[in-house]
Amino acid sequence: MKKKTDPHPWYREPWPWILAAGPFIVVIAGFYTAWLAVVSNDGLVTDDYYRKGLSVNQTIARSELANNLGLTAGVRIVGDTLSVRMRVGDKSFVMPPTLAVTISHPTRAGLDQYRVLAGKGGLYSGEVRLPAAGHWLVLLEDERKTWRLMGNVILPANGETLIGGSAVPERAADIRN
Repeated sequence: MKKKTDPHPWYREPWPWILAAGPFIVVIAGFYTAWLAVVSNDGLVTDDYYRKGLSVNQTIARSELANNLGLTAGVRIVGDTLSVRMRVGDKSFVMPPTLAVTISHPTRAGLDQYRVLAGKGGLYSGEVRLPAAGHWLVLLEDERKTWRLMGNVILPANGETLIGGSAVPERAADIRN
């Protein structure tokens, strides 16, 4: 019986190379991932984090002022029109002539919008372009940024969405009227 000998050396066989290809691809992918981490922008990190951290107390104070004033807002988005109906519990408070509105999407920053709405008697309106459905964060503030209201609007919505921390049922009924 003749014994068959392999005339090829091991490196000419395909199986060692096929088995080594997996770890080699993983090493290359690791180097590529490390390169991406070094050259890409860290979008969620800010350069002035300390200053932004100090402004948190000011933001909280603005929200508390709106709460103490009894500010509530009914937000209605129909088609391309945004309407905001403001109510206030403090009779000495004077409604501002304009209202700064920031509408932002929690995950899609490209859809965020900022508008200054002109109003009269607590009713403000303006044009926005939003998709027909979605979850939106709405920030309302006067242009001097002395107070602020923040809430969620989920589209499509039937009627007004009430924003305001100290809203009581009587005020909610006033806003819907």
